[in-house]
Amino acid sequence: MQRLDGLGYRDRTVVVTGGASGMGEQVARILGELGAKVHIVDIREPTVSHEGFYKVDLADFPAVREVAGALADLAPIDFVFSCAGLPPTVKGPMYCMQVNYIGTRHFVESLLPSLRDGAGIALISSDAALGWQKNLVQSLEMLAISDPNEALAWCEADLEKRVRDGYTSSKEMLVVWVQNAAVKLGNERRIRLNAIGPCPTKTAFMDEQGPHLPDGFLDAWPYPSLGRMATAEEQAWPLILLNSPLNAAVTGAFLLTDQGFASGVYTGAIDPSFMTGGK
Repeated sequence: MQRLDGLGYRDRTVVVTGGASGMGEQVARILGELGAKVHIVDIREPTVSHEGFYKVDLADFPAVREVAGALADLAPIDFVFSCAGLPPTVKGPMYCMQVNYIGTRHFVESLLPSLRDGAGIALISSDAALGWQKNLVQSLEMLAISDPNEALAWCEADLEKRVRDGYTSSKEMLVVWVQNAAVKLGNERRIRLNAIGPCPTKTAFMDEQGPHLPDGFLDAWPYPSLGRMATAEEQAWPLILLNSPLNAAVTGAFLLTDQGFASGVYTGAIDPSFMTGGK
């Protein structure tokens, strides 16, 4: 991909979490084709080309710190792509929160000393977080808890209110964290922190989650830009473009890669009642 060298990834050291499947796998593959030195962090061994593999469950906080320590040997790290995530149907809502937000944040924050000043961090939230504003007071309360074990205990103190289904709440927390932490990271180290918000995407994640959605949910979902569900590669590209140094003026952004769903709901062009069976 010589024509895309201007994106700034050739010969750069990159860490990708969740690089063994789905969007993360496509991110790792594309970055490798762009000439990056890709190191993958996942619970499963990846099949795409990579320079290093670090096995970890993001819900295991001591193991997260151990892997972050091992990755310090790569310093300075140029880019981080945090793509690991799962639905609540795998091990329940609390485990979903542990991996999607608490463990993800702990990994990134543990890795910060190994990042070069001016590095880029990009992660995957979801358009399931499009209503993050209405829960902001509670989200800011959780955001103030930096210790992962304390955050876990805070969640467990009121699971129904603070964790809910695990997925929506964890993705909302990623959005709030990105928008808040980007300011300090930028002012102190010129590190950029951004996120994308995908719509339903054809991955193993959706294969797992699909049967648990209301009947006809995915068929009724509007897909204005593609006319179908997005592929993992179609979501990987916006994440890679967002994290490119060409986007130096962009940080703290939540880029909706949802084929216009959220904007359509916000402006009345899309009726979201299909999500609740017309209720």
